Amino acid sequence: MDLPVKIFEEIKRMNEYESEYWSARNMAKILDYQNYRNFEAVIAKAKLSCEKAGQSIDNHFVDVDDMVQIGSNASRGISNTHLSRYACYLIM
Repeated sequence: MDLPVKIFEEIKRMNEYESEYWSARNMAKILDYQNYRNFEAVIAKAKLSCEKAGQSIDNHFVDVDDMVQIGSNASRGISNTHLSRYACYLIM
């Protein structure tokens, strides 16, 4: 397995239904995006491509809020998108 494929498979997650997904925030880091907001434009284009291909966006892109620690036992929500393998293909 070559390195890019290995890294891609390493960041794969499984949800409670045993379906695989990838975090858009993790994908952005691997693809060397300095700011997640710049990667959000890529996600928007991939959603459009998904729709044009006759696929349901909701089956491949799930917008979520992840809780992150910000110090002093406090946390806050940050936006993220869970991506199917097909969504990752569209992004690439």
